[in-house]
Amino acid sequence: AGVIAVLQRFLQNLHQMLIDNKNAKTPDEVIEKYFALVMNYLEPLEEAYRDRSIFPIREDGSIFMSLGAYRDHLLGETLRQAFKTAAYPDKLFVGAVVQNCFGIDVQCRTGVEVKGKDKHGHPITEISDRGPDVNGIEQFCTDPDFAKYCERGQIRALYVNETESNGPTTARYFASKLWGGETYFLQADAHLRFAKEWDRLYAEEVQLAKKYPKAVLSAYPPGFSEEDPPYHGGSQGTRLCTCVFSDSNVEHRILRINTGNMCRGEEEAPSQIAYIAAGFFFARAEFLIDVPFDPYLPWCFMGEEIALSLRAWTHGWDIYAPRKNLIAHQYRPGRMGLPKFWENTGRVFGRPGPGFNTLLQTITIQRIKHMVGYPSSTREALEGLNYQIVLTEFEHYGPGETRTMTEFLEHTNIDVQNEKCGHIGWCNDCTLP
Repeated sequence: AGVIAVLQRFLQNLHQMLIDNKNAKTPDEVIEKYFALVMNYLEPLEEAYRDRSIFPIREDGSIFMSLGAYRDHLLGETLRQAFKTAAYPDKLFVGAVVQNCFGIDVQCRTGVEVKGKDKHGHPITEISDRGPDVNGIEQFCTDPDFAKYCERGQIRALYVNETESNGPTTARYFASKLWGGETYFLQADAHLRFAKEWDRLYAEEVQLAKKYPKAVLSAYPPGFSEEDPPYHGGSQGTRLCTCVFSDSNVEHRILRINTGNMCRGEEEAPSQIAYIAAGFFFARAEFLIDVPFDPYLPWCFMGEEIALSLRAWTHGWDIYAPRKNLIAHQYRPGRMGLPKFWENTGRVFGRPGPGFNTLLQTITIQRIKHMVGYPSSTREALEGLNYQIVLTEFEHYGPGETRTMTEFLEHTNIDVQNEKCGHIGWCNDCTLP
């Protein structure tokens, strides 16, 4: 309760800051004031528990599932599925950051919806007014089959007005603070389906990893559509073995990770991969001590996966692909017309569209590019651009000291100087246990 109170005070002050700066002339002044709020309200909590956990880690096999839900109509069903299929639902705890439009002080809006095609065959799009978002926590907790889990305190929720939402990195930071001493930490998105006994099977799988307890399971789960039959799992887990430097101006040439070759499927234990997927990873909760989530990445959509991977590996954690998929994920192309946080950012600052969020991300993403070692994002280069603010408290959220940054780049065959990703033989050949 004390941690949630800290987060709520931060959000209350953020709400007022956004109102006061609706007409900010530059993204720089917004970033400066946001970082000041983090330093004032969140940094004391960070400092108090640096390099240690807020709660003792229980050795009871419990799982904490971190969910960042942005206006997600599937949150309630995701929770139902998670508990219904779990082998040990009494040991499952959820920390959900519910970022909804509540219709209190703003008119709720849809995402960009395709309404048809013009005479040239091009899509006709529209953003419309809509009612308040469905509350997935309320759906779950008022369901007679699942209400007992809420009554027992297994569902911890932080409610965030859509206007204060600024991307997945901040939501995942908030969600990580709802952890309450559980043995394992699972980070995922809020639109999932689960195979039977997924919880037991993932715990057994990570324990088979050679580096356990400092082992992370991660993959891009297979997709599903809402009309699909119940998910049974069992397909081979994807292996995150490739990367590419984005050529999109919006993404600022950030490293994006992707899948590589599959193993034969006869392995007796999981083998190592190069990268962590932000939408699904499973590890012991000590991960939160070694690799605390970074509160200084607002309005940043790209780069969290390479940052997670680099930080975890240099702190001594090895990354593994689960041999079998046990969850499925709803991938959401733009044609679904679901709301996006960058559309909200545009409305908050009176600049409809994604443009102002892109300007904000231009600054904050430099924190990740500095971490990875981009020549254009050295400390001197950032000072020359007057972006040195992005290095605030960087020493606490950057690479570890167990293994070096140079070793990570060699391990993953990344050439940052020339922006090239090479072939990772050990990962694609499944040869590193």
